[in-house]
Amino acid sequence: GSSDLWVPSSTCVAQRCSSKKTFDALKSSSSKQQEGELKITYGDGSGVSGPVYADTVTVAGMSAEGQLFSPINQTNGMEDYGTDGLMGLAFKSISQLKAPTFIDTLFSQQKISKPIFSMRLASASGSELYIGGTNPSKYTGDVTYVPLENQTYWVVNGSASANGQEGFNGKMIIDSGTTGILGPYNSVWNWWSKVPGSGSCLPRDCGAPGYFTFPCANAPSVSFKFNGRDFPVAAEDFKLGSLSRNSSICVGAIGILDTPDNAWVLGDAFMKNVYTVFDASESRVGFATPT
Repeated sequence: GSSDLWVPSSTCVAQRCSSKKTFDALKSSSSKQQEGELKITYGDGSGVSGPVYADTVTVAGMSAEGQLFSPINQTNGMEDYGTDGLMGLAFKSISQLKAPTFIDTLFSQQKISKPIFSMRLASASGSELYIGGTNPSKYTGDVTYVPLENQTYWVVNGSASANGQEGFNGKMIIDSGTTGILGPYNSVWNWWSKVPGSGSCLPRDCGAPGYFTFPCANAPSVSFKFNGRDFPVAAEDFKLGSLSRNSSICVGAIGILDTPDNAWVLGDAFMKNVYTVFDASESRVGFATPT
């Protein structure tokens, strides 16, 4: 859900930067400081800030020269997910740096033939980011493509169902940087109304507001539909866990968050169940059955 690249700076003293691999501009002969700074706040309220540099960025042997990024020196509320930095792969139109993404730069420098990347998110091993196209060994059957609503986020039209009943139909942002599935208050409540025995989870039980529970023994059938094709979500990906005070009550992956344009945000809980193709050349997102 973002379009900017940052890594911790060697000058960062925030706890989030400790024990991380850092960028030292003085040790790079190709780095050039730019005007301005990056200040970015994410949907969960966390954020980072730092100066702006251009340098060569390499992922899996593919190098984007003169890529703009920020070696950040301040963080605010950033949880540590075990990563060093963050590479946003949405569109330049929402970049705080007003900069092409890593994929855009590779394409403009003719390192890839099309501005496409694909993802397989696996629950265990086998996750993959594929740059420049798709990896047929990671999916089976046809890819179903859905046109983008606009080139900001990777936002498409779709619907969400519980037990075969449609609970939401509208814009959906496909975002690997989100763990669960999030949407505005009214539409999320409407979706959960299709789930027998469900209810709002108290913050003392779930740690934060916006979560919902359901009887573990009666998990709902969850699916998303794009361009006429249903993609079910496995029960183990929908269940976030059970309550410590009552292990027969489970917490679901669909929760409440104020979102852009009242869209739903489909994160890892959904993406683990599909092979996803992000195709900027044709302005579309594709979904297939993962292998």
